[in-house]
Amino acid sequence: MSVEGHQAAAAEAETIRVALRVTTDSRTAATDETGRLAAELLAKAGFSVDGPALVSNDPATLRRAIREALLGTADVVLLSGGTGLGRRDGTVEAVSEVIAKRLDGFGEAFRALSFAEIGPAAILTRALLGSTVEGKIVVCTPGSPNAMRLALERLLLPELPHLVREARR
Repeated sequence: MSVEGHQAAAAEAETIRVALRVTTDSRTAATDETGRLAAELLAKAGFSVDGPALVSNDPATLRRAIREALLGTADVVLLSGGTGLGRRDGTVEAVSEVIAKRLDGFGEAFRALSFAEIGPAAILTRALLGSTVEGKIVVCTPGSPNAMRLALERLLLPELPHLVREARR
């Protein structure tokens, strides 16, 4: 089947449920612009959104939040933040424990698009997408509102139904 055929079949699927988690040591519900933006864009595109929920960068807390989201009804767990090189940036490590298949093209495409916007600083992200053995999608994006908008508008919103369908097959 062609890409267009897969996308058309996926578009007919039921509403996709997204668990939105923001990893942070400094943001509050009142100051979290990225989570609000992501929830707005996802809902506007017709996805069901659980969150944003703020999660500490503490490794154990982060792993627990990811596992709880995966055990719930979410088809997709979207994590914002913790993809850099800082000592407290552990989102990628926590996600790596639960994904079975990694889709490197997401990070590559994200960095290419980011490079066009911000230049060489784009190499500082470890943006990641993968699927679990249970057929769920897990995505890690940088924590800035601009990075989230880029990831959603240019990569994820057009492909989430297709990604979910493929992960379930």
